[in-house]
Amino acid sequence: MAQDDVFKKIVSHAKEYGFVFPSSEIYDGLSAVYDYGQNGVELKNNIKRYWWESMTLLHDNIVGIDSAIFMHPTIWKASGHVDAFNDPLIDNRDSKKRYRADVLIEDAIAKIDEKIEKEVAKARKRFGESFDEALYRQTNPRVAENVAKREALHQRFANAMNAGDLEELRQIIIDQEIVCPISGTKNWTEVRQFNLMFKTEMGSTADGAMTVYLRPETAQGIFVNYLNVQKTGRMRIPFGIAQIGKAFRNEIVARQFIFRMREFEQMEMQFFVRPGSEMEWFKHWKEWRLRWHKALGLGDRKYRYHDHEKLAHYANAATDIEFEMPFGFKEVEGIHSRTNFDLSQHEKFSSKKIQYFDPELNESYTPYVIETSIGVDRMFLSVLCSSYEEQELEGGDKRVVLHLPAALAPVKCAVLPLVKKDGLPEKAREIVDDLKFDFTTHYEEKDAIGRRYRRQDAIGTPFCITVDHQTLEDNTVTLRERDSMKQTRVAIADLHKLIHDQVSLNSLLRRI
Repeated sequence: MAQDDVFKKIVSHAKEYGFVFPSSEIYDGLSAVYDYGQNGVELKNNIKRYWWESMTLLHDNIVGIDSAIFMHPTIWKASGHVDAFNDPLIDNRDSKKRYRADVLIEDAIAKIDEKIEKEVAKARKRFGESFDEALYRQTNPRVAENVAKREALHQRFANAMNAGDLEELRQIIIDQEIVCPISGTKNWTEVRQFNLMFKTEMGSTADGAMTVYLRPETAQGIFVNYLNVQKTGRMRIPFGIAQIGKAFRNEIVARQFIFRMREFEQMEMQFFVRPGSEMEWFKHWKEWRLRWHKALGLGDRKYRYHDHEKLAHYANAATDIEFEMPFGFKEVEGIHSRTNFDLSQHEKFSSKKIQYFDPELNESYTPYVIETSIGVDRMFLSVLCSSYEEQELEGGDKRVVLHLPAALAPVKCAVLPLVKKDGLPEKAREIVDDLKFDFTTHYEEKDAIGRRYRRQDAIGTPFCITVDHQTLEDNTVTLRERDSMKQTRVAIADLHKLIHDQVSLNSLLRRI
C-alpha cells in the first residue's frame, strides 16, 4: 500500500476512534487547527508525563516552570523574533497557493533520496545476504549519479539559506523545474519573507493598547526566569529548567495533519553550562535524547540525526532528531547549542544583570545554554504512525491494531463481561472499581466479545480482561494481550501486578 494511502487511513482512524478531531468541525473547520479527543488527550498527556518525569525525576539538577503565554513585547525584540523570525514564501500565480520556498526545495531533495533508496532496496532484495550496501552505494552508476545530483542541490540550497539569498532560492526552484502541486505549473512569483508571530493588543482602549505577541516558542519564558529559578532554587551550574506549554506560529504552509500547526505544544529544556563546556554538553544531550526516543521501542531504524546547514542566529551547533513518518524522515526534536545569546540579549534590553557567580572559578559570567526542544504534537504523530497496523488473521479475518507503547496507551485495560447477565456485569464492575485507582480502565458489555476485542485493539489497549461463568466459581479471569492476542487464565488477585509490570511509566524510564 502506498505511504500516502497509509497516512490517510491513520488520519481517518485518529478521528474515528477519538484521538484527533478537526477543530470547529461543525462550522467546516479551521485550517491547521485540531482538537484532541478522549483517547488522544490521554495519549498526549502520557507522552508529556514521560518527558517531564525523564527530565525532573532522573536529573537532580533539572527543575520545571510554567511561564505565561503573554510576555512583554520587548522580549521578542531582544530574542530576535521581531526581526528574524521569518519564512521564505513563494506564490504560484495560477493556483493562487502560497508555499514555503525552502520546503519545496527540501521536497525535491527528498525525491532524489527516494530514488537512491529504491535502487538500494532492489539490489538488497536481488543479492540477499551477500549484499554489500556500502560498496553498492559507491560503485553503482545510477546511485552515484543521483548522489552527486543530490549533493550539488543540497550545497546550493544550503548556501542560499545561509546567505538569505531569496533570488537564489527562486532560481533553484526554476532550475529544478519544481511545479505547484495544485496547478502543475511553474509560474512562480518572487520569494519574500513573512514573519510568523501572531499579534494582538493588550489594554482597555484602542489608543492605550499595547501590541503583544502570542509566544512562538516557550524557551524565552525560561530565559527571563533564569535568575528567579537559580536564586530561589539555589541552583549551581550545570542545571536545567524544563517547561511544557503552548506556542503559536502563523504557518502559511500548514500541512500533514498535526505535523505542522498554528497552535501547538512544546516540551523544552534549557540547560545552563559553563562557557567552553557547551560542546561536551551538546554531545551529551544529543545522545541522551535519542535514548529517550528509542526507549519507546518504535524501531531504532526509524530515527536519525540531521545536522543543520543553516544555523539560527543564536546557535553555534544544532542537530535534529528525525523520525520516519509515512511522508518521509521529519524533525521531531531539535538539540541546539544556543551560546549565551539569549541571556546576553535580555541583559542588554532589560538593563538588568543576568549572570552567574561561579564559586569554583570565583568569577561571574553569562552561562551558555544547551536546548532540547520537542514538539508534543509531532511526537504524538510519530507514536501513532509507527503503532498503526492492519493485520490479516487466520480464517480471513482482519483487525486494525495500535501497537502503542503500553505505558503511553490511553486505556491500560478493559474489563469485559462475557454476557450481560448471571451476575457477570456485577463481578466485572468490582474488578473495574479495584483497578481504576491505578490504571485507566474501561468497562464494556455491548456486542460479541470478538467485536469488543477489536475495538480495544483499535485504540491500543494493552490488556483485555474477560469475566465469564468460571470467574464466579474460582475468581479467575481471561487476560488477553493486545499484540500477540494470547489469552491466559489468571487470578483476579494477580491482575494488578501483571498489568502494572507492563504499563508502568517506570518501565520506560529505566530503559533510557
